[in-house]
Formats: sequence, C-alpha cells, structure tokens
Amino acid sequence: MDIAQLHFLVAEGDQVQRHALADILVHLGVGRITQAPDGHTALRYFAAGIMPPVDIAVIDLALPGMDALELIRRVGEARCKAGVIVVGAQTNAVLFSVETMADAYGVRVLGAIGKPVTAGRLQSLIASYLQPADARAAGAQTPSLSFTQVGQGLQAREFDPFFQPKIELETGQVKGLEMFARWRHPLYGVLGPASFMPALEQAKRVDFLDWTMIEKSVAACRALHEQGIPISVSVNVDQSTLAHPQFMEQIGACLERHQIMADYITFEMTESAVLSTDPHFLERLLRLRMKGFGLAIDDYGTGRSNLQLLARIPFSELKIDRSFVDGAFKRPAIGVVLRSFLGLARSLDRRSVAVGVETKQDWDFLQGLGCTYAQGYYIAKPMAVEDFRAWLADWQHFF
Repeated sequence: MDIAQLHFLVAEGDQVQRHALADILVHLGVGRITQAPDGHTALRYFAAGIMPPVDIAVIDLALPGMDALELIRRVGEARCKAGVIVVGAQTNAVLFSVETMADAYGVRVLGAIGKPVTAGRLQSLIASYLQPADARAAGAQTPSLSFTQVGQGLQAREFDPFFQPKIELETGQVKGLEMFARWRHPLYGVLGPASFMPALEQAKRVDFLDWTMIEKSVAACRALHEQGIPISVSVNVDQSTLAHPQFMEQIGACLERHQIMADYITFEMTESAVLSTDPHFLERLLRLRMKGFGLAIDDYGTGRSNLQLLARIPFSELKIDRSFVDGAFKRPAIGVVLRSFLGLARSLDRRSVAVGVETKQDWDFLQGLGCTYAQGYYIAKPMAVEDFRAWLADWQHFF
C-alpha cells in the first residue's frame, strides 16, 4: 500500500503543533488526514464503522480531556488494528515505557518520538507500517493441524529443514546457517511452525520433529561440504530432546553416519530452557561443549535471566531477540538495551547474533555497535538447501 492511500489521524491539543504535524504528513505524501483536538474526539475516529478506517494515528501524550494513556488503552480494548505513533515532550525512558504499555494492551505501536517531531523520524516509523504488510497477509491463513496429521507428515518425510544465512557483520562473510523446520504439505504447501508446533507441544513429542530436523540438517551440512562449502549449521532443539538419556549416543551416531565433525553443529535453545539449575541438564550442556558442539541461547531478552547463572552456562553464542533489533536504530531506548546485550556477550567472550535484521539501517546500526553476526530478511529468508548455492554466489558477488 502506498502512503497516499493511508488515512492518518493527528491527535494533538495544541492547534499550532497539530497543524505542523499535518503539514509534515502532507509533505511526506499523505492524502487523507483527520485532526482531533482532544482524546474524546480522537477515540470516536477509532470506532467501528468509521470509513475510511484510521490506518495510522499520531497521538500526543498531553492530550486534553482523555489523555493519551487512556486513549491507547481504549484503542487496545477495541482491538483496533491501526498503527500508533506516540509523540511527547518526555524523556526517552518515559517514551519507551509508553511503547511497552501500548504493546501490552495489544496496540500496534510503531514507535515513540520526542518533540520536536521531524519528517525523517515520522517517515521511518510510517515505513515500518508499510513494509511488513506482505508478510502479514501471507501468514493470515495458516492452518492449525492435529497431532495425528503432523505424525503422518513426519512418517511421510514431508518435513524438511530450511536454512537462513548468518552473516559476519565486519566482513560480510557467510559464517553459518540456522535451520527452520518447514512442512511441505501436499494440500497447503510449505507450512511454518505455527501449523504444527502447538500439536507437538501439547502431546509433549517435540522430539519427533527435533530428530527429523537434526538428521536432515546434518545430511544437508554434509551435502554442502561435498560441494566445497564447508559451512556450519545451527539446529533448534527442545530441552526435553537434549535431556533424553540416549541423546549423546544418538547424536554421535548421526555425525558418524554423515562424516561431520561436532564443530560444524550448533544447538540452539531458548533462554527460558537454558537457564536451568538442574545439574543433569547442565552436565549435558558441558558434555556437548567439550565435544566441540556450539551452544546458542536463542530469543535472548525475552526471559528473566539470572546473570550469574547465565555466566556459568557454557554457551558460545548469544542470539538477541528480534524485538530488540528490528528498528532499534530509530528507537533510542531499545538501542540502549541492545547495546547492553552486546556488551554482555563481549564481557563473557561470547559471539553475539542479532536476529530480525530487516533493513539496511538495522545492518548499519549493528555494525556500528560491534555485533558479531546478523540474520534477517534483509539478508535472506529461510531457503531450501538446494537453493543455497545460488544464493551464496549472488551474495558473494554483491560483497
């Protein structure tokens, strides 16, 4: 959708500033702008049945009547799908907290801007509304399938690993591939985890999928090595799979079958799974590291980390969740948190991986912060292993 097709609401109590915001939007190419001098008026434009519906609302924190915090809460309760940009003469810390509150209410908050508002800052936040539209549309009709159906798909070998490249920010070199499970469904086409993970988790049999993906990922690693691409592969595994008494024996046999050294395989686990005080689980992690396997903490920042325990876990990579990466260059408070995560990785002598790099601005920002690796749609979407060689040739030509 083009910006000229969007309906904007500008909610600002000061008439001069309200008109100034509208003028900026006009210069950016906005075709339809509605102005509201207070919170109660603004809320009426979010009501169901208003045509055309509001696509993006620019809301000042100091709205008279109903203030912005109440307005945001009411918008969330109404399950309005409009994007919201908050502006205000407040500190970055307060603006960040407003974003967090809006997210918690289910509002699609595009960002918060301190005053004075500039065209560049507004434009970058509006761009974040426009860019993901195709991805949302593609995922809108995701089917949810039963455990029996998933099991039949696994038995029919319809599940395959897709791989997303991991790039070294300093050099642009491809340093690894992360595996993403995909189901090549005969009726629905290629399906992502939303279609099959709930059934597996409910049945407590995620290990069925894990072992299929481990076997096929190691086989793909061997195939790439034979093509002269000695690259490493990261595989997501559930804590229950790692805890199985035969795990070490089975993974050893898998590597021997495909003639792959442990150094080329990294196991990724979520932050909540890794931060365990269970001595048996910690022993398993130690054995994996001592044999040469990599260990990555995935989705870092989404849990409640015990930093003392984190320092004692023998992980090799800290993968920072996309919520702290995508758009961090334009959100100062998020940028501060991202810097702290990268500093933690450096202080523990671990590599850092930023997940969810969607734009060149994200890439440049992470480069400036000294992040080790980057992943995201700006680089490549997950792809079948047979497509990787051609993609790699294009990437190397680009760099």
